[in-house]
Parts: sequence; structure tokens; C-alpha cells
Amino acid sequence: MTPENLLTRPPIADKLTLGCPVLDRCLGGGVPCCSIMELVAESSCGKTQFCLQLALSAQLPPSHGGLSASSLYLHTEFPFPFRRLHQLSQAFRSSHPHLVAINPCEDVYVDSVHDAYQMLDIMPKIESFVESAKTRLPVRLIVIDSIAALFRTEFNNTPLDLKRRSSLFFKISGKLKSLANRFRVAVVVTNQVVDFMGASDGVNGVKVGNFGSLHSSGRRVCPALGLAWANCVNSRVFLSRNEVVVAEGNSNELEDGLCRQVFLSRNEVVVAEGNSNELEDGLCRQTKRRLDILFAPHLPQASCEFVITRQGVFGVESADR
Repeated sequence: MTPENLLTRPPIADKLTLGCPVLDRCLGGGVPCCSIMELVAESSCGKTQFCLQLALSAQLPPSHGGLSASSLYLHTEFPFPFRRLHQLSQAFRSSHPHLVAINPCEDVYVDSVHDAYQMLDIMPKIESFVESAKTRLPVRLIVIDSIAALFRTEFNNTPLDLKRRSSLFFKISGKLKSLANRFRVAVVVTNQVVDFMGASDGVNGVKVGNFGSLHSSGRRVCPALGLAWANCVNSRVFLSRNEVVVAEGNSNELEDGLCRQVFLSRNEVVVAEGNSNELEDGLCRQTKRRLDILFAPHLPQASCEFVITRQGVFGVESADR
């Protein structure tokens, strides 16, 4: 490092669109390259949905928010959702008929990783794969879904194991950051949550990011892997889900058991279906999902609601906009 380097303005990192202007606006233009962004959420909040949509959006040209790139998707715990990817790719091709020439799934490269040591061992292979330029489009997005699963069974809650685990955190994240900076790659990792039982705000009494406490499905939660891993990512986004009552009445009042809601676009959609018993004594509930920026050096505190449809993940404009 020289004084000249300090005075040289670093190049502006490219941004990868999430495929929705509302979500992009919340994230300051999209997911930044040359860094690690973490999506934290409980199961069924939409982490994998976001990652699949990003893998497709990466193929768009920069003029449309993409990177003209392919993606490497590493799944760690469940079978890869090929069926959902194909479903999203059909909607993607329909939305961009003049920009997508082949099946978008062909530019999503998938592999499985089973534990943290294997992840560390394959990092040279990942670097070689990104550098080789043998893919139709260069690889500029790496997804790890999820990072917490890599550390689930290998370590006990002992000082020695916690030290070994933290060491692996820094080794893996260090190699990912080096890879991201060298090839201007966007790295997205998903993480799970655990129930938080403490009385004080934050994780283990320490506030991390914009919120003192996090809630999802009516429970107080915190990101898995603790503070050591929190220091390994550049930005953290929290996805949550909570049920709210959107209508009340018997099956006739709910139009033959179909509960509907009118969104800001004035489109009426069915949010629940069934008779009054299935609707829990006439209460029609809807699952509302929310995205919050917990911390990011390039972003202010921001949040938005989003929905998951057959066509993908889409942000919902707030009523005060």
C-alpha cells in the first residue's frame, strides 16, 4: 500500500438486480459485487427464492441490471430445487424474451457441499472454475445456501471447538472475499436463525446492526453462528414472516370461502381459501414477509414488504410512497 493507492478512488462495485425495482431500491440498486451479502431468516421466509432469482438475473446485460454472467450455486442441506428453478426460468424468459437466447438454467452451475472442511478444500477448485473462463458466460455470482448447515454437526459447544469453528469462519470468508475482489464477483450466503432467550437487546447482549432485537413468526430470534461469523460478512439482510388477520366473518362474508385482499396496484388476489372452519372460526390470515437491512457499509437503514409468487419474489410498495 502506497500513499498514491490511498488517494486513488476505488472503482464503483457493480450491482446485481434482484429482478424487482422495489427490492433494488431498498438495497441501493441491488446486490453489490466484490463483497459478501448474507440473507438471514428462518425456514420458509424466502432465502432460497431470492438466491434462485439472483442466479437468473445475473444473466441479464448490465443495461438491465445484470452482470452478463453465469452463477455457481452451492447447496448444503436440502436437494437443490430444480423444479422451482425451471418454474422461475420460464417466467424469466417471458419477462425478457429479447434478452435470453437459451434456457437460463444452463448458466446456473450447481454443486453440493456437506461440511465446512469440504468447503475449505474446494475453494481452490472454485477459484479455478471462476478463472478458467470455460463457461458460456463468466461466473460472477456465487451462492452458498446455507452457510449454517456446514457447521451444524462438526462442532460442540466447547471452547476448543468454538475456537476451531471461528478459525474456519475467517478462513472461508477470507477466501471468498479474495475471490470476490479479484474477479469482481457477488457472493451471497444464506444463514438460519435461532431462538433468542436473553433479556437484553442484541445478540448475547451486544447490538449488531440497525436493530436491538429481531422477530419472525412471533418469536424473538438472532442469526445463527454468533458474532464471529457476523464479522465475516460485509452486509446482512434479515427476512421475516408473520401472520396477520386480513378479514373476518363467516364463509358467505368471505365470498364462498375465498378471502381476498386489494393491493396498491388495485389488483384483487385470493390470500386464503376454505370455509369458516378452515379459516379458523372466520379469521382469514395472510403471511406477510418483510426485508430489513441489518447492516451494510453502503446502505442506510431500510425495509420493505415482499411477496413470493409463481413468477418470483417481488417487493410491495408502501402506502406512503
